[in-house]
Amino acid sequence: MIGFLRGILAEKGDGYIIVDVNGVGYQVNVPANTRAYLSAEGHEVLVHTAMIVREDDMSLFGFSGKGELDAFRKLIGVSGVGPKAAIAILSAFTLDQLKQAIIFEDYKSLQRANGIGKKTAERIVLELKDKFTSDGTADPFAVAGSDVAGSEIPGGRAEAISALVALGYSRGEATSALAGITEPDLSTEEYIKRALKSLF
Repeated sequence: MIGFLRGILAEKGDGYIIVDVNGVGYQVNVPANTRAYLSAEGHEVLVHTAMIVREDDMSLFGFSGKGELDAFRKLIGVSGVGPKAAIAILSAFTLDQLKQAIIFEDYKSLQRANGIGKKTAERIVLELKDKFTSDGTADPFAVAGSDVAGSEIPGGRAEAISALVALGYSRGEATSALAGITEPDLSTEEYIKRALKSLF
């Protein structure tokens, strides 16, 4: 089992890199937004890896951090999500965006990933929501303090706006969606869930 590779980024292709480790070139499938893929050829990279062995194939999948690797392993544990689909998801989202989309049951956002349909998105949420909220790695309300501090918007709504912005919506879209929710003093999560329904 190869746990990680440290070497020179020798080549980049569509969805993969080749890492030169002491003269041996390892081809590693990577998300498009991982640090190693964004590095320039000729620079040293460190890639945390998972090896997937099938009857007719043996492939390495690489990630810049252990958090990405852990998310990849969780994703491929979902029924119907293979390594390529997991890479597509991790290419479409930052790790925080993915965790928040799952926690807040944002199926529509998950479908932005190449090859992920509604049923697959629903399975991902169903099977991973508890894992992301119970393992201590996902705090959906850990938003930038500058977005909330000093705001005249009540706390729950302000936190919901920041969380929606983190999911990729504009501040205007988030504010408009929350403006349609008339109930006062809802929890932040409830504000977000209701806002996401209107944004669909």
